[in-house]
Amino acid sequence: MAGAGFILAINLFIAALFALAFFLVGVSNRADKVAPYFALAYVFGIVYIASEFILPRHDYPQFAYTAGFTAFLGAVTSVTLGVARRYARPLPWLGVGAIIAISVLANWFGYALPHDTVERNLVYQAPYALMQACAAAIIIASRRRQPIDIGLVALFVLSAVQFLSKPFAAVLLGGSGDSSATYLATTYALYSQSLGAILQVATGLLMLMLLVRDMLVEITARSETDPLSLVYNRRGFEERAAPGLQNPAVPAALVLADLDAFKAVNDNYGHDIGDQVIIAFATLLRDTAPPRAVVGRMGGEEFAVFIPGANLAVARLLAETLRASFSSLSVPGLPPFIRCTASFGVAERLDAEGLSGLRRRADAALYTAKRDGRDRVASAGDPLADAMPAHPLAGTTLARSA
Repeated sequence: MAGAGFILAINLFIAALFALAFFLVGVSNRADKVAPYFALAYVFGIVYIASEFILPRHDYPQFAYTAGFTAFLGAVTSVTLGVARRYARPLPWLGVGAIIAISVLANWFGYALPHDTVERNLVYQAPYALMQACAAAIIIASRRRQPIDIGLVALFVLSAVQFLSKPFAAVLLGGSGDSSATYLATTYALYSQSLGAILQVATGLLMLMLLVRDMLVEITARSETDPLSLVYNRRGFEERAAPGLQNPAVPAALVLADLDAFKAVNDNYGHDIGDQVIIAFATLLRDTAPPRAVVGRMGGEEFAVFIPGANLAVARLLAETLRASFSSLSVPGLPPFIRCTASFGVAERLDAEGLSGLRRRADAALYTAKRDGRDRVASAGDPLADAMPAHPLAGTTLARSA
């Protein structure tokens, strides 16, 4: 076996390994719609490599030549589509379809050109370069600037350049052979397949790392997100809020909210309706809170909004807005005349105060709002805000009735 043939066999093995790896990633995470594209790319790669061995023995060399080209074009196209899916860019089906159709026709009729010419090799290699350039452009347009994203852009650009350089490399290295049968014995074939193997491994590893990183981020997000309200749970809230308290010179505020008479909603209308109330309130928090705010469900019907860079006045304004909006909100499943309310406690961070101290004072203000009749906002700056009631029901309507 010639040196290029040996490298080609190695490429076949590598393509099979990556196809299996991406298939397993897709199976282990059914929500991942990216891995199947990359798995398909390496399946196309296997078909192309197999065609390189079959081509010299085929009775219809023009058909085999075009089929091999189409298989490899399918590989680089699948990678481009996978990149578009991963970076949430529109899938360019129309443009991709036009490139494939024009390229396949050009190679079918280009087969009649002299075998070892720059023109014919450019017709063969240019579509691959175009697809790799498209993949790089998609990542650049996404404005992602993580090291792995930059690495992928660099690899796709390098791959596009090497495809365009191959016709000229063939001339410098003594040609690509006068037929498919003599191609594998040329120095150019050894160069082309070796460089292809290096780029195939590098690109495959980076794409695998990208998908594995996405899986880890998703797992972490699930562990820090409340599944019902889709805001952070207590752990996720504290992890996201802590960095906003690292600089004592920067103000910060905390809003605590507690749904009023939530147990009565569950008792009278059922837990499914209670869940709808939780969802409605969490949605209101997400839609109303500032972009930098951290929203979390601290447990049961208690929620928190941490606002970095905000003072007490800003936090109180947000709380009043939330209170008024929620009291007028119609919750699915509840009778039209029923309106839910919430009480709020607001506190601004004191010098070098930690999250626990800030929350304790906001919690005291929340108890004050509950004590004074609910459906209201109390601030930790109020005279009674830091004095925790002797009993949570002290001063409430229920206690007065008793």
